[in-house]
Amino acid sequence: MKKLIALSTMVVSLLITSPAFAATFKSGTTMSTNAIGSNTQVQTTSDANHRKKYTFITPEGEDLIARLVRAEATGQPFQGKVEVAVVVLNRMDSSLFPNTIWGVLYQPNQFAPVRNGQIKLPADAESIRAVNEALFIDRANGTHSLFFYNPKKSASTFFASRQTTVAIGDHVFKR
Repeated sequence: MKKLIALSTMVVSLLITSPAFAATFKSGTTMSTNAIGSNTQVQTTSDANHRKKYTFITPEGEDLIARLVRAEATGQPFQGKVEVAVVVLNRMDSSLFPNTIWGVLYQPNQFAPVRNGQIKLPADAESIRAVNEALFIDRANGTHSLFFYNPKKSASTFFASRQTTVAIGDHVFKR
C-alpha cells in the first residue's frame, strides 16, 4: 500500500509540476533559453540506454525551421533536408551565431528565403519530417555543418575557405 501511495504521489506531482521549473540547456553543456522570441526552450536529454541525445523545441520553432527547410531544400533528397535543419540547430549551439531559432534564421544576410519572403509559406510534410529527424539525432557525432550552399546558384568565395562536411543533392555543407 505504501508503494502504491508513493507511486501515485510521484505521478500526480509530475503531472502538475510547472515546466517553468524544468532545467533547459543546449547540447548537454550550457544552460540557456532558446527561443523564437523568448518562449521556446531547447533541452537535451538521453534515451533509456543513454545512446542518443534529443533536442526539444516548441511546435512554433519546429514550424519555423520546417518552413526554412521547405524554402531552401525543395527538390533535394530527404537527407539534405535533414542536414539543412541540422545547420540551424548547430548554429544555435555555436558561439558564432545567435542562440535562438528566430535569431539564427533572421540574422541579416544568412538565408535567402527570409529576404525573399519564402519563409512565410507553410512547410510541406517532408520538410516537417526532416526537422523531426534532425531533432532526434545525436548531433555531437554528426557533421557539425554551420553553412550550406548550392554551387550552381552561388558564386560566393566565402565558402572556399570553409571545410566541406558533406555534399547532398545540389547542396554542399560546410563548417
